[in-house]
Amino acid sequence: MKTRTTYVVGGVRVPFMKSMTAYRDVTTPELMTASLKGLVEKYNLKGKAVGDVALGALMQSSANWNFSREVVQSSGLHPNTPAYNVQRACGTSLETTIQIAHKISSFQIESGIAGGVDSNSDLPIMVSRSFSQKLVALNSARTLGEKLKIFLSFRPSDLKPVPPAVVEPRTGKSMGEHCELMVKEWKISRQEQDELALASHLNAAKAYKEGFYADLVFPFLGKSTDGIMRGDTTLEKLAKLKPAFDRSEKGTLTAGNSSSLTDGSSTVLLASEEEAKKNNWPLLAKIVDSHTSAVDYVAGEGLLMAPTVAVSELLKRNGLKLQEFDFYEIHEAFAGQVLCTMKAWESPEYCKTRLGRSEPLGKIDRSKLNTRGSSIALGHPFAATGAKIVGVLAKVLHSAGPGKRGLIVVCTAGGMGVATILES
Repeated sequence: MKTRTTYVVGGVRVPFMKSMTAYRDVTTPELMTASLKGLVEKYNLKGKAVGDVALGALMQSSANWNFSREVVQSSGLHPNTPAYNVQRACGTSLETTIQIAHKISSFQIESGIAGGVDSNSDLPIMVSRSFSQKLVALNSARTLGEKLKIFLSFRPSDLKPVPPAVVEPRTGKSMGEHCELMVKEWKISRQEQDELALASHLNAAKAYKEGFYADLVFPFLGKSTDGIMRGDTTLEKLAKLKPAFDRSEKGTLTAGNSSSLTDGSSTVLLASEEEAKKNNWPLLAKIVDSHTSAVDYVAGEGLLMAPTVAVSELLKRNGLKLQEFDFYEIHEAFAGQVLCTMKAWESPEYCKTRLGRSEPLGKIDRSKLNTRGSSIALGHPFAATGAKIVGVLAKVLHSAGPGKRGLIVVCTAGGMGVATILES
C-alpha cells in the first residue's frame, strides 16, 4: 500500500485543574467539547468537515456510548464529520493520534483530529451488582405478585454506591502502590524523585513565563494556566510531604512527586502536507513511527515498566540509538516511574534478559527531558495526556528548527507502554 507522511498541525487544550476544584460542575462531554471548540477556532474549522475524529476517556459513563460523535456535533465542525471512541488507559490520546495518523498516511483521509479527556469530578457512580440485577428483574416482572416479591427482596446494602477506583483488577493495588514496589526494586531514593518533580515544576513555570503555552492553552471558565503547577516550590517544601501510598518510613512516593488527579481535555490536528498547504496550516512535525508493548506485571514485572520495551522495539525498527534524540517527553505518572525506566535502560542485565540486547540502551541527557514541564507539574487527566504531549513536542521541535527528533514515552494501566517518534 502506498503511504505518505502525516504532520502535526498543532494542539489546543483547556488548562488542567486539580479534580474537584474549578471544573467540579463541568461534565466530561462539556470538558472535551471545550478543547475541540478551541481547536476549531484556532484553525478556522467552523462549519468544515475533517476526515475523522478519534477521542477517548477512561472515567466514562455508559450513557456516553457515542461520546466522540456527540462532542463533534457540539464543536462547530460540520455535522458530516465522523467520530469514534478509543480507550488505552493513560495512552488513550496518544493512541488516537497514532490511529488518525495512520488513516492520513494511507490516503484514507486528508486531515483528522485526535484527543482525549478525563474528569474525576464527573465520575460515573455505579450501583451494586445485586441492586442492578433486582432492578432488571423488576422491570421484567409481569404480575403484581412477581413485582412485590422482588421489591421485598431489596436490602439497604443494595443501595451502597460503587465508585470507580484507579486500581488494577488483577492485583487490587493502585498505580502508586505498584510504583512503590518498582522504586524499591530499582533502589530509587526519595531525593531523586523530589528532584525530578522540582524540575518539572520549574520547567513548566518557565515555559509559561516565556509564553510557550500561550497558543496551546486557552482560557476556560476564568482559568488560563494549569492549576497544579507550583513554580515557587523547592526541594525543602517537597521533602516535608508525607508518603501517599506506603505510609511507613519506607514509603517515598508523595503527592509532590506524583501526578495529581486532574480534570482536563486536549486535542491535536493532523493533516497531510497537501491538506495543510491548502489551508495555510503550519507543518510543525511529522509522525515517524510508534510502538506499543505490555509486561506481565501479575507475574512480577513492574506495572509501569512497559515503556522500556516499547522504546527498545521502536529503536530497533528505526535503526536508532536512545541518545539520537534532541528532546524526550516521558510522561510523569510518578517521578519514580520515570527514574525506574531510565535506570532500566542503563542496566546491562535488564537490557539483556528483558529487552534482548547485547548492550544497554544507556543514559539520556537529562537537560533534554520534559523541557516544558510534564504531568507532575501540568497535571494528568488520564486520556488527555497523550495529545497534550504531542502538541507540546511538535511545537518544541518546530521551534528548534528542521532535522530535530523527539521521543514520546507513556506508561499506562494494565502494564502497557506507548512510544512514538516525531521529527521536525
